[in-house]
Amino acid sequence: MRLNQNVSLLGKKVVLVPYTAEHVPRYHEWMKSEELQRLTASEPLTLEQEYAMQRSWREDADKCTFIVLDAAKWQAQPGTTEESCMAGDVNLFLTDLGDPSLGEIEVMIAEPSCRGKGFGTEAALIMMSYGVTKLGLTKFEAKIGQGNEPSIRMFQKLHFEQVAVSSVFQEVTLRLTMSEPERQWLLEQTSHVQEQPYRDGS
Repeated sequence: MRLNQNVSLLGKKVVLVPYTAEHVPRYHEWMKSEELQRLTASEPLTLEQEYAMQRSWREDADKCTFIVLDAAKWQAQPGTTEESCMAGDVNLFLTDLGDPSLGEIEVMIAEPSCRGKGFGTEAALIMMSYGVTKLGLTKFEAKIGQGNEPSIRMFQKLHFEQVAVSSVFQEVTLRLTMSEPERQWLLEQTSHVQEQPYRDGS
């Protein structure tokens, strides 16, 4: 999505930056992990395919993606490369043509040392706030593998409720509708987030 390609979002624990070609090699290394392939229902890609995927994520109007950086690492030393601070990614898919106010959200904290620190929670909150304020979303869905208890618990803490279980796909669907109180709660949770211009990357 071109809308977010020049935006970075600074939280307390994480910084969200657009997915650029610079991030692809590290991302590609992550996705060789069988555990991550299983948790994200992904097939391994070649490096060339990964670069093509990155370009499509930037161009496609129905996908919004940010790379999640470890804020402490990123801010510790000026000149630190983003690739060395990468923790995971967060995505919104706007794929329901009949309902443009619905976004499907995915969060992956791929770096083992970054798990269990609240990175996924803050990344999800920032992304949801971006979806509500910039994309006009009022409903969110998350589809999570049945065995991925930490992710299911995280989304339940973010007020999502389970609405369906698919035994075929072995996944749980959780949903959150943004009532006015939910919207206020979300904006309060993300009131510390700073939006900054992002250097123009490819």
